[in-house]
Amino acid sequence: MEFSVRTVVEDDWREVKALRLEMLRDTPIAYLETLASALAEPDATWQVRAARPALDGSLRLAAIDGSGRWIGTMGGYHDRHHGATLVGVYVTPKARGHHGVFDTMLALVEDWARGRGTTLRLGVHEDNRRAIAAYLKRGFVETGRSVEYPLEPGGLELEMIKRV
Repeated sequence: MEFSVRTVVEDDWREVKALRLEMLRDTPIAYLETLASALAEPDATWQVRAARPALDGSLRLAAIDGSGRWIGTMGGYHDRHHGATLVGVYVTPKARGHHGVFDTMLALVEDWARGRGTTLRLGVHEDNRRAIAAYLKRGFVETGRSVEYPLEPGGLELEMIKRV
């Protein structure tokens, strides 16, 4: 599968919205947002979401197949309390596992994170075994820290970290 990866820009808001809704339908426990709340957001909110990385120094990537369809996304943000944090990770089912989409985006996020410290952290729901396995395979380790997952079905969000 041919694909390219690029930074999301403000004009991508429609694609950002469509992929986010797909993400929430596919793996609702992976994101701190419900499908219902995302569906209720006005277009102006999606425009702000697409523009945010250019405004605050965060990173949002899109993986796009040869037909122009968005097949993945991944991002990073930095704050003084947690350092570089991996967020919003998603690869469409047809592109999972063997096409390099996840690894290509992760390498770019890791490069971005190196400019902000020595580690990249993430939070993952304890029941999201597919994601946990993917992160472990790529050198992330569980820190032993967790927080309550604030949405249904509850549970814990586990912290994982990787040296970059």
